[in-house]
Amino acid sequence: MKALILAAGVGKRLGKDGQNQPKCLLKFNGKSLLERHLDYLRSCQIESVAIVVGYQAEKIQDEITALKAENWVTTIYNPDYTKGSIISLGTLKKHLTAGDDILLMDADVLYDRRILERLVKTNIPNCFLLDRDFELGEEPVKLCVKDNYLVEFRKKLAANLTYDFAGESVGFFRFESAIASRLATITEDYITNKRHEEPLEEAIRDLLLENPQKFSYEDITGLPWIEIDFPEDIQRAQKEILPRL
Repeated sequence: MKALILAAGVGKRLGKDGQNQPKCLLKFNGKSLLERHLDYLRSCQIESVAIVVGYQAEKIQDEITALKAENWVTTIYNPDYTKGSIISLGTLKKHLTAGDDILLMDADVLYDRRILERLVKTNIPNCFLLDRDFELGEEPVKLCVKDNYLVEFRKKLAANLTYDFAGESVGFFRFESAIASRLATITEDYITNKRHEEPLEEAIRDLLLENPQKFSYEDITGLPWIEIDFPEDIQRAQKEILPRL
């Protein structure tokens, strides 16, 4: 199994903390988010890691070198990193279509290693991670479940959508090789049709809704994690998440 990490974007919403460096280099207790990712992935015996870089890419490469991970981690440069994460996903076409099972991961998440272990060890070949303990609002990407099937994956839900319960997506996914290849095709269609500025989740949503029966989820409710998008997320990460790791 291989891991693909999206780390190309500019953290505009973080203000100066996102402009000084890529978000994956934010440090908590002296360790960058990227170092934590690589530590966890190595402990899960992931075969290799590919990271899409863009904004201040050289700083990410320097971190990889400092961590002595060059023989295990490769970077793919996305020169159009300001044009949306779908472009970044498109740069991974070779990896998505290589015939490997993959983990697809956002880089800007601080999390308990058991979350990743759950995704690696699951017997669900195409797996989302779902946290029922979240606050409703426009920001969380929601996973909706009805009759134990995933029926929606989006920030904004249709008013007439019926479901049994919802949770927040962690932003980590596991896909078997055929599904990963299909995601590459969907992503290419988005780019060709000039839909590249739409949220990355829309392409994954299309993948899910084509064949909902091929997907399921692991419920990681109770395990600590946070996606870091805003300055207040950094404060919460330090005060609420780190003490629980």
